Formats: sequence, structure tokens, C-alpha cells
Amino acid sequence: MLKTVYRHAKKHPGLIPQFFFMILGMGGASLYLIRLAQGPHVSWDRKNNPEPWNKLSPTYQYKLVAVTTDYEKLKKEGPDF
Repeated sequence: MLKTVYRHAKKHPGLIPQFFFMILGMGGASLYLIRLAQGPHVSWDRKNNPEPWNKLSPTYQYKLVAVTTDYEKLKKEGPDF
């Protein structure tokens, strides 16, 4: 397959940027999926850790930006399961 891509790029040099951005986009999408798969809401081991979100501390910041909430002084409001 790489041989075919190389031959097409040799015949049509205008395709080189298209190949570059296509590979860049596929790589970025793959890295994003890997990042999502490592989050605290994903359970890969259901036998030993069925509910991993219950083990997070009450000061864990779920949002990327929270202007008005001080997560250091947040109290836990529910029971431990």
C-alpha cells in the first residue's frame, strides 16, 4: 500500500499535502481515542473494579474549566459504597 501511495505521489506531487494531512488527522484521532480510553469513567476491569468512579476523591475536577468552584474546599456529600 505504501508503494502505491509513493507512486501516486511521484506522478501527482499535488497529492503530497493531502497525504500529509490525512495521516496527521488519523494520528490525532487515534491519540484522542487513547486519551479517552484512559479516563476515570472507563472500566476495563469489571471483575476487580466494577465502579472506578466511586474511588475518586471529592476534590477531583471533572470539568476542564470551572471559574466559580473551589475544588480544594469541596465536601463529599454521599456515602461510600
